[in-house]
Amino acid sequence: MDKLQSLPDACFPNLGIVFQELDRVAFSIFGFDIYWYGLFICTGVVLGFCMLMYNVRAEKENPDPYIDFVFYGLISGITGARAYYLIFNDKSLINFFAFRDGGLAIYGGVIAAVIAVVVYTRIKKLPLFRFTDIYAAPLLVGQIVGRMGNFVNREAFGRATTGLFSLMYKADEVPHLTVNADTALYRGISEYPLTIISGTAYISVHPTFLYEMMCNILIVIIMVLYRRHKKFDGEISCMYFLFYGIGRFFIESIRTDQLMIGNIPVSMIVSAVVAASALCALIVCRRRCKTVTKS
Repeated sequence: MDKLQSLPDACFPNLGIVFQELDRVAFSIFGFDIYWYGLFICTGVVLGFCMLMYNVRAEKENPDPYIDFVFYGLISGITGARAYYLIFNDKSLINFFAFRDGGLAIYGGVIAAVIAVVVYTRIKKLPLFRFTDIYAAPLLVGQIVGRMGNFVNREAFGRATTGLFSLMYKADEVPHLTVNADTALYRGISEYPLTIISGTAYISVHPTFLYEMMCNILIVIIMVLYRRHKKFDGEISCMYFLFYGIGRFFIESIRTDQLMIGNIPVSMIVSAVVAASALCALIVCRRRCKTVTKS
């Protein structure tokens, strides 16, 4: 940090990456502010759709039902993500439509989207697990890009650190952070030491949203490379839940803005259950494939 010639809004000091200005607002139209958070989510949707079309063509599927479900998946996913966040954070749905303030929990979105896809495929009489296999990687692509919104919003970060990937934010620009003499308290729970540069206070944190992005990129690569070698419909979907669940479990262990049930982080519980269930499903289905092959 001493090598910096100015006081940036955010930086990765050990990587030499500096963001001189990090405004939540991307631009304004007729006095209406457009936030980076929303733009990243929209970009994630567009790139996810491109990935979906790639998968549909690769599997030689009729694209119509997959395109039609995009609308239902988005509505159910956003609704579930918002409801999940508010239930475990505010304990109330009264501020449901205050999307501009952030507050979407990916697990709520995934759970709602899974329910929607089960209903949709039954109504349309489509093979559920073949359908979800084609959607798994596009969903992750959307998650990867959407996490950039957490960076701009200064949220979803982890405990204090000065390690290689440490991220420094101006303390007075981090929501829910109370600055004291030489420390800062986040959401009234997590304490961060302050680094004072030319009279400006900074906190140094684990960029857990970046860790999740890197994890998800790796999972997408694995999915794309393995797709042609899958043994049964639903295997790619199980890989999504297994790998994402494991990665998210460990990432959640260092986050400081977790949604809680009492003193227990909700996402760690969900991650463990999801990963364990996916692993069991993979083992059972692979054994059935071997049995069928032998017979």
